[in-house]
Amino acid sequence: MKSQASRFAPDQPPKISCEYLTEHARALFGPHPFASQMSDDQVASLLPEYLAMSQAFPYLQAASQRDLIFDAMHQNQDLARDIELTSVVANFICWDETGGHGRILQGGKAALPDILLTENFHSNLLRKDASQLLGRAILPNYSDRTKQYLHFLYAGLSSKDSLVRCAHMVAFELHAADMIQSLWTTVVKTFKARPDDLEYFRGHVGGEDPAEKYHGEMTGRLIDELVQPGHSDRFLDEFDRAYRLSVQWCRDLRGMAACTGDDPSEVQHHGRCHCGSIKFDVSAPRELSAVRCNCSICQMSGFVHLLVPGDKLRIECGEEFLTTYQFNKNIARHTFCRLCGVKPFYRPRSNPSGFSINIRCLDRRTIERIRITEFNGEHWEQAFASMHQDPESCFEDQRSELEWRAQ
Repeated sequence: MKSQASRFAPDQPPKISCEYLTEHARALFGPHPFASQMSDDQVASLLPEYLAMSQAFPYLQAASQRDLIFDAMHQNQDLARDIELTSVVANFICWDETGGHGRILQGGKAALPDILLTENFHSNLLRKDASQLLGRAILPNYSDRTKQYLHFLYAGLSSKDSLVRCAHMVAFELHAADMIQSLWTTVVKTFKARPDDLEYFRGHVGGEDPAEKYHGEMTGRLIDELVQPGHSDRFLDEFDRAYRLSVQWCRDLRGMAACTGDDPSEVQHHGRCHCGSIKFDVSAPRELSAVRCNCSICQMSGFVHLLVPGDKLRIECGEEFLTTYQFNKNIARHTFCRLCGVKPFYRPRSNPSGFSINIRCLDRRTIERIRITEFNGEHWEQAFASMHQDPESCFEDQRSELEWRAQ
């Protein structure tokens, strides 16, 4: 049985373009996390993490085809065309990120010796912009979360599966365009800066001919070359997974930057799937309020819901093991471990920008008690409408506080 119905009608062959994927990502993930307002301190906390990513990315991109080349050498085989295609795009992106393309545009071949001016590396342009905004120099901060993100990113960019490589390259570049534009707008508002004074941001997404547009188009052309007919659904699944990886990193940075405003009564609850491939943390009180739903999928899976905002969940490891199932309205995104089949959390239909955590997947040692209410999900539309008119009317048989062991 297929885990997800085909996204395309069989009589309408899909045309997956950058424009289509951009709109698809916006519909799926909503406004970028960096688009929300931030204080001076929050931006100051976020920028060193962002600088670390900007510094590391071109090196990871440049090295991503290494094992593919070594495999061909060891097997004494000619290089496959898919390797040539992803390599040439990866090489150009690295060349551009380290300032080479810009120098040639400005000075022609005579400017080639100037590639040794490493202050033109994009990460160093960002460093200069950040120092101008903050009034002090900054250093990259390779936190555990940023290191984890970069490892996952490299795994996708270096995959031996050409479709996965393509999906990660396209997703990274399309996400980068939205991420840079969102952060540019936010820092200008936060620091009341002149947009054109910020060279890193202006060069990527500003002016009449922004570079990120071409990065997206370049990687987007790989789709026509590498995604075979009939594989569009699998490409979109991999694209969603890759795009979510970058969005989640940004959400985590946004959440870390806002941690000074966290509720002191909250603790970090640790959770995992059955096999332990997926591990995560969720910020929530010690006394939890949960919902048990009687819709078909919740009854069959035994899912007990802890509803939290999107920035309360942090995936510690295993993002690459998540697979998605959708049905009916195709709004909720039910995410399962592809190894053990357990659904530890998902994006609910009632709040697609937040998460529903399966309380049964949480470590009981940080939970003092659980209050469970029943939700009539069998008649979802009526129950959800009632919840907004009269929050108590959609819950039935509200039960008293329960110890974890009773569940």
